[in-house]
Order: sequence, then structure tokens, then C-alpha cells
Amino acid sequence: MTDAVNRVRRVVTGHDADGKSIIVEDGPSPSIRTVEERPGYIVNNIWATGAAPSDIDAQDGIADHVGVSPPAGGTVVRVIDFPPEPADKEELARMLEASFGQLFSDAHQEGDPNQHPGMHQTDTIDYALVMSGEIVAIMDNEETTLKAGDVLVQRGTNHAWANRSGQPCRVAFVLIDGKAG
Repeated sequence: MTDAVNRVRRVVTGHDADGKSIIVEDGPSPSIRTVEERPGYIVNNIWATGAAPSDIDAQDGIADHVGVSPPAGGTVVRVIDFPPEPADKEELARMLEASFGQLFSDAHQEGDPNQHPGMHQTDTIDYALVMSGEIVAIMDNEETTLKAGDVLVQRGTNHAWANRSGQPCRVAFVLIDGKAG
């Protein structure tokens, strides 16, 4: 399930002793999360920063990162593979509860029982870049289908993701710590 096909390659740059640019790391994402109850759901955590502006030479802390939100004042980058959702709503709710319980417990929102069970909210600005496949971005009162190449800017709203396409979907996310205005 977490073989090289699903791992994202992470290439990190830096400087040598003479101040010249170099590749300091080239390999699979160092932090990958799966959910046994939701086969095909794979989170590749790529990088996290702890402040803005960030020290460009700071060491990465993604392996220690917990939850969905970035560190206070920081950012987090991740790539998520979303498998198709099951048609059975109870099965979907069980899978999402397993996902949220293990990965996103700080962001899950209890709400209207008629809403998608994956509704959650964070105090972040998120850039969601659809890399392959298609996914539905669900808001409280509407939804839209995003396809490969589309970008959604999520500004602290209650939302959920639904893959109704029957095919896997890969989305890259950049989350930036924010505050409600």
C-alpha cells in the first residue's frame, strides 16, 4: 500500500560550504500515513515550517508533525491520494471517522447529519492543487468538481472532499497558518 508507486519523491535544496546551491536530499517523502480502514488513502507529508518568515536553512520537522494544521505561524505541504468513496454512506462515515481519528482530529467538525461526514475546518489558508483525477470540494451550501490542473484556495471554511469519480485522485495541499478576521 505504501510502496514506491504511492510515495512522493521529495527533492530538497540547500547550500554547500562555498554558498553554492546543491541538492541536499532526493528521496521518498519521509512521513507517510495510511488508514487501514480506508484502503488507497495515503498522505505523503512533505515539509513543514514553524514560522513566517521562515529560516531558509531550518531543518525539516515533518516527521514529528501531528494533525492537519501547520505549526503556529508556519506551513505544511502534503500530497494526499483519495480513493473513490463507497456508495454506502455508513461505510463512508466509518472510513472517514477512521481517517479523521488518526490524522485530522483537530479539524473535524460535528454538524448537520445530512452533511458529508468528512466536514472539517482549520484556521488556515490552503492551496489545493489537483494533480490527477477529480475530486468534489464540498462547502456548507454548495460544491464543485475539481479536475487535474485545477486549484482551490480554501480560506478557513468548513469543507469536505469527496472522490465520486470511481478513480483515484491525487491532490497537493499547502496549508498556511492563519487567523479568523
